[in-house]
Amino acid sequence: MLLGLLPGIEVVGAAADGEEAVRLVAEHAPDVVLMDLRMPRCDGVEATRRIRAEHPATHVVVLTTYADDDSLFPALRAGARGYLTKDAGGEEIVRAVRHVMSGEAGLSPNVQRRLLERLSDPAAAGGAAPAGPSAGTGSGAGSGAAPAPFPAAASSVRRELPDGLTAREAEVLSLVAEGLSNAEIARRLHVSTATVKTHINNLFAKTGVRDRAQAMRYAFQYGIARPPGSSIT
Repeated sequence: MLLGLLPGIEVVGAAADGEEAVRLVAEHAPDVVLMDLRMPRCDGVEATRRIRAEHPATHVVVLTTYADDDSLFPALRAGARGYLTKDAGGEEIVRAVRHVMSGEAGLSPNVQRRLLERLSDPAAAGGAAPAGPSAGTGSGAGSGAAPAPFPAAASSVRRELPDGLTAREAEVLSLVAEGLSNAEIARRLHVSTATVKTHINNLFAKTGVRDRAQAMRYAFQYGIARPPGSSIT
């Protein structure tokens, strides 16, 4: 009922479980699926994996009660491009749907913070520094060279930026890594939202990242942004 009232959204089907969700995607080819996680017969993680494998043009946004690590990270690994909890309002749902349709991540602020915490904790990530972006393009993902540490883009110390990033693109990337939206970045830099989108499109193309979550990871790996709680010596 809520989705049917939201502007720009047409509801083409509703499924009782993951098996029915996969079947309805094959039947209707929707742009986006809002996926619950804990369902009978086939849970949301498995349904997401199957939908992304069989129908890659359909994006999945998880909409669930659960925001714990055991729910969040398996869903993202299965291919979900968005993750919201069920206290999300209509505007947040519409924003997430539009983000995933434009190639961005549709993550709630709480989920973005949890990703930042996880990426900044080597023990939680498997005892090693985060690997490079998983995208198949961009020299940063496949060069094999160790990242050269340097301060965030706002620093007065100038060093060579990876993958041909400009200083402004690195500055925008550092703000993306802070979890700021395009509008918030525009206000911070005193530029238009369209200018921010242009910078983001350019830096995504240069680095090979596919969404904001990968961009955060890239920024931390190459020292363009500092993970929360980190210190400088």
